[in-house]
Amino acid sequence: MEDWAEIRRLHRAEGLPIKVIARLRGVSRNTVRAAIASDAAPKYVRKPTGSIVDAAEPKIREQLELDARMPATVIAERVGWTRGITVLKERVAELRPAYLPPDPASRTTYEAGDIAQCDLWFPPIAMPVGFGQRRTAAKLPVLTMACGYSRWLSGQLIPSRAAPDLFAGWWQVIERLGAVPRTLVWDGEGAIGRWRSGKSELTGECQAFRGTLGARVIVLRPREPEHKGIIERAHDYLERSFLPGRSFTGPDDFNTQLRDWLAVANCRVRRVLGCAPAERIAADKAAMLTLPPVAPATGWRGSTRLARDHYVRIDSNDYSVHPAVIGRKIEIIVDLRRVTAVCDGKVVADHQRAWAWHQTISDPGHLAAARALRRERAGVLRPLPEPEVEQRPLTDYDTALGLDAGDADGPVA
Repeated sequence: MEDWAEIRRLHRAEGLPIKVIARLRGVSRNTVRAAIASDAAPKYVRKPTGSIVDAAEPKIREQLELDARMPATVIAERVGWTRGITVLKERVAELRPAYLPPDPASRTTYEAGDIAQCDLWFPPIAMPVGFGQRRTAAKLPVLTMACGYSRWLSGQLIPSRAAPDLFAGWWQVIERLGAVPRTLVWDGEGAIGRWRSGKSELTGECQAFRGTLGARVIVLRPREPEHKGIIERAHDYLERSFLPGRSFTGPDDFNTQLRDWLAVANCRVRRVLGCAPAERIAADKAAMLTLPPVAPATGWRGSTRLARDHYVRIDSNDYSVHPAVIGRKIEIIVDLRRVTAVCDGKVVADHQRAWAWHQTISDPGHLAAARALRRERAGVLRPLPEPEVEQRPLTDYDTALGLDAGDADGPVA
């Protein structure tokens, strides 16, 4: 290497002839000529010695022409190979691409405002929900959403996987984001839809929800988690970074801590982005759809005629309603936090929603009104007093029958 470098320097910089360079360096003139003619540094290359598979290569190519996907073990049997299989497998792997059409891998890219991946995360915790009850992860999901372009992560703990609660939580996440991604991807959640007959089939509730938003909802094929890898990795991130060392006093406390943590996590640099989601979210939201002027109808909504019991049942819990509207139609509106009943435009019940199960929630005012109405009704229905009737002396009846005291002393003939 040193001779080659010095020969080229003497020739190019000093302008010495080949004869002089050969004498100075003590090498032959042909060596000097070869060094001047080469453009790359010399290196030692061992002469290939060949392989035992070389003789069988024509037969291997014949088999690959018949079926380019033929396994190496089958090829070994067809060509009568009796040596080690490893060296044959390596040669087959080198030759096979020449007989297969190119199969370039697609690279997933996300445009600003285009896609957000949604899913339910079930944190491995048991959380108190009031009335001495605790709920486990299987019954207490967290609705999560991650934007594809910015990797902005959002989340909301919801009481159940039922459609009213799921869409109510989903709307809160989108409303907090401040914009609507053009495409929302789900993984076959029952309240959203399913994959059927080669296409995603959405539920009626999901069609109404996405119609209000003006967005597209896609349900993935079963067993294809790689198509929502962003949100799957986010769940792993939540379990490794958010949960450790934390305790929660209830659902409200969980949501508060989660929002505070997400505000910090979304400002951390992502290696795949080279920046933090907070640096991309503005461009992402600018390309999204705007929030609809009227919020979509979410939560539990229905109407019923209030029974004498003056309680309504929502998610296994009974909530009291003012007894003054017994027998009348009431509208029940339930979201993630409140249970409200309305009759003729007037609120007749307003309770904080209970996350526990099989409870009776009573408003003291409703109970007092019920007692007063029962007393009033008892007074209205009390039996009337009997009219006074004159009572005649028995002697009046004796006189009317012609009997007197004297006749009563002796026997009658």
